[in-house]
Amino acid sequence: MAQHLSTGYLTRQGKLQRFKSRLVTDMKHNYTLYLLVLPVIAYYIVFRYFPIGGIQIAFKDYKPALGIFGSPWTIHYGFGHFIDFVTNPYFERLLRNTVLISFYSLLFGFPAPIVLAIMLSELRGRKYKKVVQTLTYFPHFISTVVVCGIITQFALSDGLFNQIGQLFGAQPVSFLQKPEYFRTIYVGSGIWQGVGWSSIIYLAAIASVNSEVYEAAALDGAGRMRRIIHVTLPHIEPTIVLMLIMSVGNIMNVGSEKVLLLYNPSIYETADVISTYVYRRGLLEFNFSFSTAVNLMNSVINFLMVLGANAISRKVSETSLF
Repeated sequence: MAQHLSTGYLTRQGKLQRFKSRLVTDMKHNYTLYLLVLPVIAYYIVFRYFPIGGIQIAFKDYKPALGIFGSPWTIHYGFGHFIDFVTNPYFERLLRNTVLISFYSLLFGFPAPIVLAIMLSELRGRKYKKVVQTLTYFPHFISTVVVCGIITQFALSDGLFNQIGQLFGAQPVSFLQKPEYFRTIYVGSGIWQGVGWSSIIYLAAIASVNSEVYEAAALDGAGRMRRIIHVTLPHIEPTIVLMLIMSVGNIMNVGSEKVLLLYNPSIYETADVISTYVYRRGLLEFNFSFSTAVNLMNSVINFLMVLGANAISRKVSETSLF
């Protein structure tokens, strides 16, 4: 038994030595390539991996003067900030608003680029197609601040939305002062801003479909709609599934920048989300430990959502991220 273990250890040591030898030889021959990748590695170590140690302030009453390691642990075995957030009287409202906005964005925003990509792939006029692509891609490059400024002006009682509504006999409404309109404005503007850019990956997937498959379907008498249903969609299904899994992983993330630029106290009922609450508690009240704890909890929930969606996808469609 001892001899067998010793032999296995020597085998592993031999493999490790051979790997090190090949690595050193490769680095000597391709040192310029390793120098090129070095800044990227340094970036991830300094800005991605090294800050992971700061997560522990989520379990401490962080005091800048004491530092991360010198600050005391919170009550309840370090889970004081998590309990504080969950028992907060605003927790239910924050969770409801965050989940609903993410759900509506997923429900209406996820299919939009797929539909646009299919429509663009079916266009035969190249010039018209380029014009449509340019118009749909352009909003992605507009700053969020500018987009929110445009929305604010359009949503005024004498803005564009009300001018259009008055043509149909509607009464003027200050949309950003009414809680019931915020989610529609947020989700609708998000679709307008991102639908074109998000459609690029689906256009690439559609372009990879063999044209002979379309020709065979046409010879069998399939019209345009049937070709889309029975040829295009099945071929881009893996791409759709992978994008859906990643979208589900962001269900608890609602961008605080856009909400902060659009909301006001009169619409907190539907506009206040977890990220904006964390902004107020963390940056305005300097409660860094609390904001870190909430963001850590969000990340864990999103990670579990990805694992769940990936497991379901692997069983249902045999397509998964891992």
